[in-house]
Amino acid sequence: MTLPRRVRIVEVGPRDGLQNVPVTVPTDVKVGLIERLLAAGLTAIEVGSFVSPAWVPQMADTAAVLARLPPNPAGRYAVLVPNLKGFEAARAAGAGEVAIFASASEAFSRANINGSIAESLERFAPVAAASRAAGIPLRGYVSCVLGCPYEGEVAPEAVARVARRLVDLGCHEVSLGDTIGAGTPDRARACLAAVAGVVPPERLALHFHDTRGQALANIRACLDLGVSVIDAAVAGLGGCPYARGATGNVATEAVVEALAALGIATGVDPARLAEAGRFITGALARAGAG
Repeated sequence: MTLPRRVRIVEVGPRDGLQNVPVTVPTDVKVGLIERLLAAGLTAIEVGSFVSPAWVPQMADTAAVLARLPPNPAGRYAVLVPNLKGFEAARAAGAGEVAIFASASEAFSRANINGSIAESLERFAPVAAASRAAGIPLRGYVSCVLGCPYEGEVAPEAVARVARRLVDLGCHEVSLGDTIGAGTPDRARACLAAVAGVVPPERLALHFHDTRGQALANIRACLDLGVSVIDAAVAGLGGCPYARGATGNVATEAVVEALAALGIATGVDPARLAEAGRFITGALARAGAG
């Protein structure tokens, strides 16, 4: 295949980027960040999660964030949900999309949710049914697709099985996450090729962390395999609180620049994106997190 003409960037900074910072980010800062991301042309934005505040206190104000956001006519605001209770809270708060998550690693699944991969998917069946009934789009995440902090390399076939199960549950799109940034271009390409054998590549997204500085190279290695959606976080924010060494997502600014160099459009204004990055890094520095 050839390179895509256009890539849709899913901005995950307000959720995946801020969920692991060591301070509580005020609601008005989160809203200010999202408004700046919208102004930069990002329309698919993950704004928070309805996980228990006991586990992820940084996301406790997600309903308040959603209530204060301006309309997003060109896209939608997404949130992560762990179960049916979280889904109901997301629906009540007006989320435009919900996301569920499973791991390609049995060891990580047990460490993260105290259950097997199969059990995690069973727990999401009621969420999938509820999202269908409510007409709310459902997105899926697969974590540890290129490596696990507990069991090392993960077989591409294992990733493909989980991705297919998420599609069968009703996910319109599945994001493949290199949670600890362990991937290399060859492994990233092999993983995507395996998953694309069971899920159409136009329904897949790349979610690569930049722990070892390989995220952009890994993305480039996959771009001619039919994928045209990339998750990224402004200013490279992020990291999974349950994965040692997951130091940050690939920066949205770097992705936009790299794609532009390849002649691939994103619809994102680099200057306004840079302003959003300065806004959040300044706010975190003032709060003692940067």
